[in-house]
Amino acid sequence: MTWFLGRWAAFDLETTGVDVENDRIVTAAVHTRGGGLDDDGREWLADPGIEIPAEATAVHKISTEHAREHGAPAAEVVHDVTARLASHIVMGGAAVVGHNVSYDLTLLDRECRRHSLPTLYDRLDGHPLHVIDTRVLDQRAVPYRKRVSETQGARQLITLAQFYGVPWDDEAAHGCSYDAIAAAQVARRISTLAHMRRLDWPEHVRAERRVSFLPFRDLSLAELHDAQIEWAAEQAAGLEKHFRKTDPEARVDGTWPLHPWAEPTSEGAPA
Repeated sequence: MTWFLGRWAAFDLETTGVDVENDRIVTAAVHTRGGGLDDDGREWLADPGIEIPAEATAVHKISTEHAREHGAPAAEVVHDVTARLASHIVMGGAAVVGHNVSYDLTLLDRECRRHSLPTLYDRLDGHPLHVIDTRVLDQRAVPYRKRVSETQGARQLITLAQFYGVPWDDEAAHGCSYDAIAAAQVARRISTLAHMRRLDWPEHVRAERRVSFLPFRDLSLAELHDAQIEWAAEQAAGLEKHFRKTDPEARVDGTWPLHPWAEPTSEGAPA
């Protein structure tokens, strides 16, 4: 079966920050689409157990006070989210879809470990985890897209939504359900372009330098997943090379879709 015909579990987290090793889940969403089945979705609000920085609240609009009053205990949310994803993968054969989803999967993995819960991989019982990452696909397809502005980058979800013709609402954006579903819509649009004639692409797509969706055509889900491992590593290496122009020690982790776990030292153990 080609990669775009099966069941998808669109997944997104909003968190206390961008450090996958130490930050915490604030909200989470899993929405399933496709595969000939009805749409389904669930969203969670957690009390992360730590203060939510003002910078994070400015993005997702969830304050520490609101999370403490209305959120479920963090361990409960982490268990429920991981169990739901695992169920969709094991029972429904779903692929996990998201934007820069290696961040979300890695942070979820660390939260499971923090609360001594089985990780997503632990729950799969040998079933493969297949992932569709719109950031990796878009960078492979449109490698030379420029920043939209000083404040809007080339690979942000809003940029992809605008480029692929997915509706975007600034007020609703950065809600985990909204972002998860938007990423799934972007992935569907990428799959459509991959199976269209170039002449039928929108003019603004054809105008991009060295744009190509051919690498995604007629792949199975497993083949697309394996290709993304290679593409993500190449993309990280290119970014690292760029950063080292100003910082010779810069490093960019190119592992995908999950950054490897290293047992912390006693000094570096998560709180």
